[in-house]
Amino acid sequence: DTLIVDKTGTLTEGKPKLTDVVGFDGFDEAELLGLAASLEKGSEHPLAEAIVDGARERGATVEDAADFEAVTGKGVTGTVKGRAVSLGNQALMDDLSIGLEAAMARADALRSDGKTVMFVAADGRLAGFVAVADPIKATTVEAIRALHDSGLRIIMATGDNERTAKAVAAKLGIDEVRADMLPESKKALIDELHAKGAGVAMAGDGVNDAPALAAADVGIAMGTGADVAVESAGITLVKGDLNGIVRARRLSQATIRNIKQNLFFAFVYNALGVPVAAGILYPIFGTLLSPMIAAAAMSLSSVSVIGNALRLRSLKLEVRP
Repeated sequence: DTLIVDKTGTLTEGKPKLTDVVGFDGFDEAELLGLAASLEKGSEHPLAEAIVDGARERGATVEDAADFEAVTGKGVTGTVKGRAVSLGNQALMDDLSIGLEAAMARADALRSDGKTVMFVAADGRLAGFVAVADPIKATTVEAIRALHDSGLRIIMATGDNERTAKAVAAKLGIDEVRADMLPESKKALIDELHAKGAGVAMAGDGVNDAPALAAADVGIAMGTGADVAVESAGITLVKGDLNGIVRARRLSQATIRNIKQNLFFAFVYNALGVPVAAGILYPIFGTLLSPMIAAAAMSLSSVSVIGNALRLRSLKLEVRP
């Protein structure tokens, strides 16, 4: 009855593009972008690829970084040309005691447009921030509508900032937003919903989603995402299209109906045939069940069950916009 969805790569295409570069404290665009891209060069995250590709398109110099470290759910740190550089969300900056007051107004304005903002710190001070935009998948709107129509409550659980998450959720009509979430927070959300008696499915694509995918009643991984997400989930949507959840749900419901119908057919044949074969009519009518009729009835039972099951092949699973 409840579906939790990640944002990046699940609701969105997972192919973000660099849109804004804002420097502070004497850092110009080229220098800031060079530091950010040099650090992110060692990361495989889609946001990192967007920064590196954007830096090269804008002619920034991308160096090799040393001491690279990914801080789960927060960002990355390392050394670029002898400078200690960090890039990530507000939680990472808070951990490093980097003040963000000068940047928050402009950052929030970009977040309200649905962009993801990542702060850059160099040598213990704020150097600026970069922003990327990740378009919503073309099929997401219709998929969310169809899932709502089927009675599901939909919750977005993302590590992104709350303002950005709410901007995306407002476009899609998502019921509830949980933002700034770490991997353990997503799993804790599922445990919380389980404690309230909810049946929970989780759809995600990243390493950060793996614990939640494993904890959910149904884990659904995007085939376009990380291998660990696929391994943690019970279902993989090969094309990463949320309409696959709608189709799988419809097919599952039709299959359950079909099973119940087939059980009915089987019980009717046996309820009629077994007593006659046992001679219940013999004392009254002197009638016994001919072996040929019994064999025919058994075959007819199998044919009716198989024929009914084959109706699933004609089931219409398309999701109409």
